[in-house]
Amino acid sequence: MHNKAPQNSATRKILSNPARQAFAPQTPGPKATPAAPAAPVESTSPAKPRGKDSVQSKPPKRKSVQPVQNSGQRGPEVADVLILGAGAAGLMCAREAASKGLSVVLLERGPVPGRKLAVSGGGKANFTNRAVSPKDYRCDGSRGNAFCAPALKGFTPEHMLRLVQEWNLPFEERTHGQLFLTVSAQRLVRALTDDCRKHGCVIACGTTVTAVEALADGFSVQTEGGSWHGKALVLALGSPAWPQAGGGGAGYRLAEELGHNIIAPRAVLAPLRLNSDSPLLDLTGISLPVGVTLGQHCWEDDLLFTHEGLSGPAALKASLYWAEGAAITLNFLPEQDVAALMDAPQAGKQTPRALLARLLPQRLVDTLLPEETARRKVAELSRAARVAIVEAVQRHAVTPQATAGLKKAEACSGGVNTDEVDPKTMRSLLQKNLFVVGELLDVTGLLGGYNLHWAWASGMAAARELARSATARAAAPATD
Repeated sequence: MHNKAPQNSATRKILSNPARQAFAPQTPGPKATPAAPAAPVESTSPAKPRGKDSVQSKPPKRKSVQPVQNSGQRGPEVADVLILGAGAAGLMCAREAASKGLSVVLLERGPVPGRKLAVSGGGKANFTNRAVSPKDYRCDGSRGNAFCAPALKGFTPEHMLRLVQEWNLPFEERTHGQLFLTVSAQRLVRALTDDCRKHGCVIACGTTVTAVEALADGFSVQTEGGSWHGKALVLALGSPAWPQAGGGGAGYRLAEELGHNIIAPRAVLAPLRLNSDSPLLDLTGISLPVGVTLGQHCWEDDLLFTHEGLSGPAALKASLYWAEGAAITLNFLPEQDVAALMDAPQAGKQTPRALLARLLPQRLVDTLLPEETARRKVAELSRAARVAIVEAVQRHAVTPQATAGLKKAEACSGGVNTDEVDPKTMRSLLQKNLFVVGELLDVTGLLGGYNLHWAWASGMAAARELARSATARAAAPATD
């Protein structure tokens, strides 16, 4: 079933006390902070370089993140990699890059890392799906969803499962291959942040980025508390969806400032609102499995009628492909042949209303069936009347008025145009040493663990490229 975004007092409860307690540093060490910080910063001192046994592919020796001294004043912090946004993609990228010997600074606007991840999946984190493929995603760039293929191939559900098992996090498989934790999603955030700290990554929370400047040797990031400097920059700032859990549009602005084009964002994986005169609004509370057809897309899942319209997984999936004015076709008996039911000899003396009430809620049957035929015996109905009943039950067309908006959306389509990003590495094709990952890209998956998996896969792809590039630079012969 659809896991609704937390609201009101419940939101404040989830996102304040338990989250802060879960993500508080276990053993605070010396902090690496920018000049005159104006917001609370959570950070960890870089770890010492590891021994040879723990180094893979001879990565460059990790460099400590140290302030630059300039005329007695503390200058911007220096790191191999600056990552903006400590959501799922940012944390995975930081974890992997730091584990390969790179010095990493992760800047997060919110009070704690992984706020959206901590409350995802109803607090249990639908962290991946058994069957993940490009066809489960929508991308509006010229490559379409083929853009996703290299990253998804490089980091599969099996890779994520191995990590979850290494972290000793119990999980379960639900319908449609969805994999959920059986413990709090905060445990997953804790595992990621602990790994980041173990590898020396600095996590600075309460750090709002105000500007980014591309320099000859990297990037300068201005925050309300000071400046940071990195040789490479990763934008992992997510989308405006689910603002109660930290969603915002800052990433779009920064990407545009760095030369990228933004495909207009819109709420997806959101309930669908119907016109006020729709008879389906009288069915509030009814839930049942349905078949859905929208253009070339078809699926079966649970539908929930609400006082505003349609919700549940079937409707949320439809919102990913729905455009204003488009009709959605619903099949309320996807496993039945209604025409054959009415043609059966034993059905002749029954009314369509009674016949279908064995299979569907009575309120739904009364709403769907034409009044002039609902209470007549099936044997008395013309072929045209029977076809009309089949149309009403198994090819029921409904045109939504709108989605329920970003506050109730689990994701947001649109974002950085994928034509401007290398699909194998998430490296910008427009700006040197810039990477874009996660939901900030114009990549949106279906409901069911696909969007979290894209966060893992894209973050991992960027981190591997960052490590590869650093290794190549270290191996390159010195030039005068």
